[in-house]
Amino acid sequence: MTPATPARSAMTAALIALAALPLATAQASPTRASPAVVPAPDALRSDPLGGPAAVAGRQVISGSMFYPRIPRALWRDRLKKARAMGLNTIETYAFWNVHEPRPGHFDFSGQNDIAEFVREAAEEGLMVVVRPGPYACAEWDWGGLPSWLNRDPKMQVRTLYPGFMKATQRYLDALARQLAPLQATRGGPIIGVQVENEYGSYGEDHAYMRAMKDAFVRAGFAPRLLFTADGPDLLARGALPDLPVALNFAPGSAKGAVEALAKFRPGAPVYVGEYWDGWFDHWGERHETRDGTAMAEELRTLLASGASVNLYMFTGGTSFGWMAGANSAGANADHTNRKEVNYQPDVTSYDYDSPLSEAGRPTPKFFAFRDAIQSVTGETLPALPPESPTIALPPMALGEGARDAIQSVTGETLPALPPESPTIALPPMALGEGASLWSDLPKPVRSSAPLTMEDIGQSFGYILYRTTIAKGSERPATLTLPVVHDYAAVYVDGVLQGVIDRRLQQTSLTLAPLRAGARLSILVENSGRVNYGPALPDERAGIIGTPLLDGVKLLNWENFALPMSVPPAAPVQSASPAAKPPCTGPCFSRAQFTLSKVGDTFLDTGALGKGVAWVNGHNVGRFWQVGPQRTLYLPAPFLKTGRNEIVVFDLTGGEGRHVEGLRDSILDAEPAPDPVTSRLHLQGKITP
Repeated sequence: MTPATPARSAMTAALIALAALPLATAQASPTRASPAVVPAPDALRSDPLGGPAAVAGRQVISGSMFYPRIPRALWRDRLKKARAMGLNTIETYAFWNVHEPRPGHFDFSGQNDIAEFVREAAEEGLMVVVRPGPYACAEWDWGGLPSWLNRDPKMQVRTLYPGFMKATQRYLDALARQLAPLQATRGGPIIGVQVENEYGSYGEDHAYMRAMKDAFVRAGFAPRLLFTADGPDLLARGALPDLPVALNFAPGSAKGAVEALAKFRPGAPVYVGEYWDGWFDHWGERHETRDGTAMAEELRTLLASGASVNLYMFTGGTSFGWMAGANSAGANADHTNRKEVNYQPDVTSYDYDSPLSEAGRPTPKFFAFRDAIQSVTGETLPALPPESPTIALPPMALGEGARDAIQSVTGETLPALPPESPTIALPPMALGEGASLWSDLPKPVRSSAPLTMEDIGQSFGYILYRTTIAKGSERPATLTLPVVHDYAAVYVDGVLQGVIDRRLQQTSLTLAPLRAGARLSILVENSGRVNYGPALPDERAGIIGTPLLDGVKLLNWENFALPMSVPPAAPVQSASPAAKPPCTGPCFSRAQFTLSKVGDTFLDTGALGKGVAWVNGHNVGRFWQVGPQRTLYLPAPFLKTGRNEIVVFDLTGGEGRHVEGLRDSILDAEPAPDPVTSRLHLQGKITP
């Protein structure tokens, strides 16, 4: 609790208030903020390094929400709920790889219309903080960096390498053309623009950071709005002396974080750029949750001290399509550095255990955070409909000094929560016979050694490598792939031999005796490029290096690009199913269903293996039976009344495949080993 203190500067009040917090509260994190009615203390307005609060002239109570992870038709719903929780600001990344999918070709339309997202936020009474990168992290493929950068074999991302800086400037120029008119310096809602992202966690090149700041200014971002963000112990590595800094930290760390800031930059106001109120999930690991009770109290104390806070996340949304990233080099959810953990691909859901769920439903954290925010801002809560659930927190007294610092305004009323949209169930649907991946391959690119996806101009999906075995062997042979990114299914004459899985640090596989002229096929899935840590520069997808068979190089490869950006137009379905056996191995299949009304639903993939699903042409993400995610969020805007279609690509196709739509998500299934990998490992066919 914050002790009563005499009125003083906002910074002093913040330090005294946070000194009363325990060093570690139980994995708690705060949540969203209050409306634009709370003026900031004079110190925040006058300090030239005051950050977004100084620009706005009021305390910033913010939450993260990323427009590419929310269907555009639902932006307004999520923004209304942010305001209803008491937030006055929304923070969003801009992902470079979304906006410049090919060099020089920009897309700011439809789902990618960031300017419209900012305008809609402003219409709901919310200010906006934008984080353009160029590197974003965010559990997004390669941290938002476009894969085509790595077509340059000398590329060095996040450095002064001319090829990187030139491409970055082009991106920032294009983004600024969308956002510059919406900056607060021109009367718009954008009160902050972050330069780079947690650079202190990656490097310590201050010349690079100065050049990056200059690139933002050249593009048209106002110097007054710029700031950097880092962990409390890394400020000296990533900050610039003439820009405000934001602190990113976990629940329970507020006291140490504020003390670190006071030591690094005495007198600077507190701006928490990321307060982690949840965490993300990896395939094959347990679902992550964080208790919100202690978080709500820490949030209340931070806000009462005069600090500005951004909750990461307010609502996480979904990494639709191929956009989920991965961790590497021990960047684990428990913040340890286990040497054996090499690669952790992220699941499709970015629910994040946040105040607003993946499907936009308020969670207990929402109401606990709202009450904590309201207790500081003095805004009153709207009357709730009789059927709406609510919880109450006991009255919490504010220290006198904190109250003076914030200048709470009473009498304003928060907007009511929008009514919840209905969820629907879809009955179990058998997937049609479909077609084998092998039946309709594109024209290959020939090369001596395998090419990466980047080499052939591909960003996402799968890539198939084929070669012919010149010399047979009567004994089992060992196939070695020097580096595989990320999951390689190996076939000889169409028969699966096993899997080489980057997660398990596997590089080799024992094959059955080979005949001369046998066709070796290696189908590689890009499971998500690493988005954080020292592995970042080396994230090319596919096979890197030349495969070996019993120590001898395998040459003369065909490379088939399989980006699967859209589902095949018409997977083959036999007119007489008895005429041929069902498709096995990597297969496309489909099902159709009819709706009289639409609503959110959750596609249960528990009967499937590993692959990706499309509904009415929308890629709703990857699935994998290793868990913990078992359902894919299927939002109402992706559905239509009348006939709808699901297309599934499953690496382990076969009989009995079906899907259904559930009214609730399953994100916490018990993790399991990959059945293909584990079965063959037990048979001695996979060498760890």
